[in-house]
Amino acid sequence: MCRVGPYGRLESASESQWRSQHTPRFLLAIAALAGLIPLAFAGAVESCSNDASQLACSGTSTDSCCFNTPGGLFQQVQFWDTNPATGPSNSWTIHGLWPNNCDGTCSENCDPTRVYTNITQLLTAAGQTSSNEKFWDHEWATHGTCISTLSPSCYSDYTAGEEAVDFFTKNVRLFQGLSTYTWLANAGITPSSDTSYQLSDMNSALESAFSAPVILLCQDTDVVYEIYYAYNTQGSLQKGTFVPTANTGATSNCPDTVQYLPKS
Repeated sequence: MCRVGPYGRLESASESQWRSQHTPRFLLAIAALAGLIPLAFAGAVESCSNDASQLACSGTSTDSCCFNTPGGLFQQVQFWDTNPATGPSNSWTIHGLWPNNCDGTCSENCDPTRVYTNITQLLTAAGQTSSNEKFWDHEWATHGTCISTLSPSCYSDYTAGEEAVDFFTKNVRLFQGLSTYTWLANAGITPSSDTSYQLSDMNSALESAFSAPVILLCQDTDVVYEIYYAYNTQGSLQKGTFVPTANTGATSNCPDTVQYLPKS
């Protein structure tokens, strides 16, 4: 199950425990991922029938290899971490890709037999790189193992670990298409120690660019530090279409006027 964390966001029980042991700044040592190329999926997945065209959160398919179930709504979460700063001064950074059960709940740690501790090695073998083993081990075990289309049975010639590479690949591909900093800057909203912004203006700029509402979260009462994008899915995580949609089960905790501080 998901619950609301200390800054108003949804998090699972294990996510809460992880957060208590590791600060977000440690998690965000993967900021360099934004420049990773190429990003290719590792495995050959089974072909899907026509029901893959349904939206996961509104369809009735029982084919869990072609239809993400029950976690058909995905939340791509980013941080704006300022003190100490993580990542480039003009880019938000990845926190994760989390399956949501379309009703505000989520599953966690779904398959202990696939808890990998060598994801850096798996990524290297697939021609990719990662700068934070512990982060991806945690994200895969907590969230990736709960994505039905990443089950080994969904691959036609399965090799252990390739589904974790596919999870990594989709996470980074989505992140690369979500230019939070640029979208805000295009609306005249840039980090500042002197200027405050209306939350509605930030939401409007991001919603216009993303084509669906987003959720901004604050820490220290009014300092913007995290964003939730949400997608419904048509088909599998590997080959399906991610359709921007509104978040389910999370709301902003920010006041009407917020600070968007520069990275220090």
